[in-house]
Amino acid sequence: MTRPHHKFWPARLPHAITPPATSLWDNLAISARRYPDKPALVFFGRTLSYAQLRQACERLAARLQSLGVLKGDRVLLDMQNCPQLVIAHFAILRADAVVVPVNPMNRAEELKHYITDPDARVAITTADLAGELAAASDALPAGQRLQHLIVTRFTDAFDAAIEGEDAPPAAWRDWLLAPHALPTLADGQVHAWQDALAWGGPLAETTAGPQDLSVLPYTSGTTGLPKGCMHTHASIMHNAVASGLWGSGTAETVALVVVPMFHITGMVSVMHAAVYLGATMVLMPRWDRELAGRLISRWKVSSFTNIPTMIIDLLASPNFASFDLSSLKTISGGGAAMPQAIAQRLFDTYGLRYAEGYGLTETAAPSHQNPLDHSKQQCLGIPFLSTDARVVDPETLRELPQGEQGEIVIHGPEVFQGYWKRPDATAAAFFELEGKRFFRSGDLGRVDEDGYFFITDRLKRMINASGFKVWPAEVEALMFRHPAIQEACVIATQDAYRGESVKAVVVLRPGQQGQVKEQDIVDWCREHMAVYKAPRVVQFVDALPKSGSGKVMWRSLQEAEAARA
Repeated sequence: MTRPHHKFWPARLPHAITPPATSLWDNLAISARRYPDKPALVFFGRTLSYAQLRQACERLAARLQSLGVLKGDRVLLDMQNCPQLVIAHFAILRADAVVVPVNPMNRAEELKHYITDPDARVAITTADLAGELAAASDALPAGQRLQHLIVTRFTDAFDAAIEGEDAPPAAWRDWLLAPHALPTLADGQVHAWQDALAWGGPLAETTAGPQDLSVLPYTSGTTGLPKGCMHTHASIMHNAVASGLWGSGTAETVALVVVPMFHITGMVSVMHAAVYLGATMVLMPRWDRELAGRLISRWKVSSFTNIPTMIIDLLASPNFASFDLSSLKTISGGGAAMPQAIAQRLFDTYGLRYAEGYGLTETAAPSHQNPLDHSKQQCLGIPFLSTDARVVDPETLRELPQGEQGEIVIHGPEVFQGYWKRPDATAAAFFELEGKRFFRSGDLGRVDEDGYFFITDRLKRMINASGFKVWPAEVEALMFRHPAIQEACVIATQDAYRGESVKAVVVLRPGQQGQVKEQDIVDWCREHMAVYKAPRVVQFVDALPKSGSGKVMWRSLQEAEAARA
């Protein structure tokens, strides 16, 4: 069925594609055969070829199998961007197991859920995070703890003595070079990365196919603990292939990878897309504008997926004029709207149109993307390859006319199978329309006369802090552990840099007034939850507004905050 946005469809692309009916591991195996000596990964001056990457993955996969990892087992992966993350991710897939990517900013209290819910018995992490994982595991009942923890140091992947334009920023050196001691694990074993990669045992044949589970990324919701999104090899494969095609990617593409690869966008649209293409990935573990500028210049980066705050920061660098960005061919991102003035400066200076996109963990990253040649600013874009997206009435689920606000719903091969162990949540997330199974995004939007989608509000209660999704119910649940907090309601507050930040409206327990300060609560939260979730602002009140049924009226607090801003 032809829709208005097809007028702006890239002429070089079909409306739908037929991805390979193979496993994600096959993408790496094929690229390693085609381009054995080509750099797959670049990390602080050290390159790893596709042949070397495949060999490392196979050795680690054999070690995982020797530790008892079987087909379909969930293996927890907790790392910032580094070659070891890519190796571990594909090693887990080669072992026919399921990757459980975890945000490395999570603390021990949060990590417990990521061990127990997917029934993970093996985890792979970096030495700076290993203590949190070990503490989380040790705090669990004996039958639910990790049995094996494989730990790497960043210096396993680069020369600590490196100097010059490829060297880490001075502020990172203590973090990257710190000789963290390996933790102990109650009822389990800790293994050094180098020992795991030196394993020479046998590797069983892979039997994973398109319909087998491949990754189980977690997404939080309006209530309760984070839920695992069940993605098959096929759903990830579709968006990996589609992302490469949409961005005109080839084996000659050089991608700067700073969006986190534990996150669905970095994992699928960058890492898996690059491996499928046989492209080169220049890795950054964290954002640093000076390093990014040097790496783009040094390695002739042609593709840069990011969040708008990174571009704002890069353009503000006092050294910006010294960076050579002329190699960039595509620049895209999402998570927050790109300010029009910044997008215009990119176009005026480099002829680059910033292509915004939209997607969710449930849709394996993009369900919508702006065409590179016909981008609209502050816009989600048009439905992605092979994708049917509509706007429906949230109550009746009937499709709404162009221009009317409703809930964005999505049907396509990239949509997940459902929530892990949550048939109730799965049933609530899907409905049928015209014989198709549509996923309810929970986001409110509209479609313009050209078929482009715009987000207008959130049906779900969610805060978007620099592209990181923060779910108030999860933050509140953690805050209730503070002995001085009687009640807490988490809302969004405007932030000139991040777009939104987290604010907590707090009622203290009797006797705590005057004993606890707002900053005390902020500091405690930063110790007990990922920094992007922790409230940056705390406001004490005598009582929270409540409905006749006793429910906290968070929306009235949110509206009051918006009016104050």
